[in-house]
Amino acid sequence: MSAVKNNYLENKVAVVTGGCGGIGNAICERFLREGAIVYAADIAETAPRGPLFQKHDVTSEESAIALMNRVHSEQGKLDILVNAAGIEIEHTIEETTLAAWNRIFAINVTGTFLTSKHCLPLMRDAGAGSIINFGSYDGFIADPQLAAYCATKGAVHALTRAMACDHGPENIRVNAICPGYIETPMLQSFFGSSGDIETLKQEVRNVHPTRRFGTPEDAANLVNWLAGDEARYASGQLWVLDGGLSAQVQQMRL
Repeated sequence: MSAVKNNYLENKVAVVTGGCGGIGNAICERFLREGAIVYAADIAETAPRGPLFQKHDVTSEESAIALMNRVHSEQGKLDILVNAAGIEIEHTIEETTLAAWNRIFAINVTGTFLTSKHCLPLMRDAGAGSIINFGSYDGFIADPQLAAYCATKGAVHALTRAMACDHGPENIRVNAICPGYIETPMLQSFFGSSGDIETLKQEVRNVHPTRRFGTPEDAANLVNWLAGDEARYASGQLWVLDGGLSAQVQQMRL
């Protein structure tokens, strides 16, 4: 990874929820190289190296308020919010308990709602803002045994469009990144640990037109563009990042 510092986000203030996770950490590192002041907001116990750290439970409104109060006190504004925190549950609806259903919605959907809601006054203070949510290609189509996860990502997609319509007149843009298979611990969990996992992974790679999975850096590249002024006309969109996987008719590969 290049350590060259650019200035695309010079003097911008950014918050990244899930900033200690695979994709979130890559976003924080990219933003720092682009000159931003970055807060990694995460429930993790260990702070990442580089960005400022704020312990943050996305399901708690008190936590969202405390996070934004700190940013206001230290920076006086917020330019960028990335809602990257999320979990996955690998069950059909019949296998999913109500507690698990409520938990995944609390993190993936309510977390996006709460952090976004309380960032808006700081973006108004900045005169503009970019909110980047994390949906999924599973919000359009479905992988087996991810029913609750698919439902949460469909909700994030709809929320993204609604936020873009409501806050566009305030010069606040809202978009969603919709990744496919990204090399993270969540993907490893999806594949499991039994059997010939490497053979299975290669078979799945081969289904992609690009013949590979994405990396956290691939996601960070797109987030970085959407965060800055080059994307000033981009809002209300769902940006699919899946190596062409969802562009093809899968039956044609049989």
